[in-house]
Parts: sequence; C-alpha cells; structure tokens
Amino acid sequence: MQVKITGHHVEVTAALHDYCNEKLTRIKRHFDQAINISLTLEVDNKVQKASANLHASGHDFHAEAEDADMYAAIDAMTDKLDRQVLKYKEKLKAH
Repeated sequence: MQVKITGHHVEVTAALHDYCNEKLTRIKRHFDQAINISLTLEVDNKVQKASANLHASGHDFHAEAEDADMYAAIDAMTDKLDRQVLKYKEKLKAH
C-alpha cells in the first residue's frame, strides 16, 4: 500500500510523517485491500485540518477532521476512516 502525505501551508516534518504512518497502520491492519492512501495536512487561520482519501479495490473512503492541534486532527481523522472501513467490512461479511 502506498501512502502519500502532503502539506498545504504547513511543512510535513519527519515527526508528523512518522506519526501519520503510525496511525495509518491501524487501518492497514483492519483492511488489507487498500491500494493507496492520500493524506493532506493543512492550516487555515489557526485551524489545523487533516483529510484522507483511501482508495481500495471497489470502494473509496474519505475522512477529514479539524482541531486546534494537528496531532489531534490526525487522531480524529484516522478514527473516522477506521470506522468507515470497519463498517464496510461488516457489510461485506453480512452478504
């Protein structure tokens, strides 16, 4: 799985890059059909925003979150994305 992390009005430091990869391992563990993840970190007037697009075979997922702290925004975004993936996986099992 490919992970692409970009910053919009913010520099993606090594610490942010490692933190994002660490959080995305949970999604990789739950959903092994993911092809690539595109993660965008941006700052708008003291509001930190994290958004992600996950492309999997047959389905695309999108999640975004805002917070005053970038790390908290990344946490909230990965939680939303993880819930979407688990819900999709449960639907596949039910059929």
